[in-house]
Amino acid sequence: MSTAATRPTPAGLVCAARGWLGTPYVHQAAKRGAGCDCLGLIRGLWREIYGAEPEVVPGYTMDWSEPQGEEALWQAALRHLQPKPVEPAYRGDVILFRMRQGAVAKHIALQSETGPMSRFIHAYSGHGVVESALSQPWQRRIVARFSFPDVYEVT
Repeated sequence: MSTAATRPTPAGLVCAARGWLGTPYVHQAAKRGAGCDCLGLIRGLWREIYGAEPEVVPGYTMDWSEPQGEEALWQAALRHLQPKPVEPAYRGDVILFRMRQGAVAKHIALQSETGPMSRFIHAYSGHGVVESALSQPWQRRIVARFSFPDVYEVT
């Protein structure tokens, strides 16, 4: 069992994610500095925090799960992360987005700041890993929030 001293903190998660800033966007990749996609960013953070990834990720296409309408990313998040209410937002939350109404949720990111200057870190096609404002258009796309297991809230 982990102790408070070894468990990740929200600030530690954000610091780790900021270490990925500038990583190029590479579909299906998950290597800091070399390339990743949005899932690869979260997978890479998991490896940095816990070691090995919790499951092997099967190959997927850019439109993965859409033709079948399967919420594959959401189901994987439910298997390994702790579900949270969509509100309130906390630093270190893993955010799941539905990019179009009626489409499957297939973008994932880490909340880096909350409040009036809310921000999130994500890997975005054509941009790589960036920290973006969590603007109203992005906020409207949030469908779920999660936390990494055993996150230690420092008060």
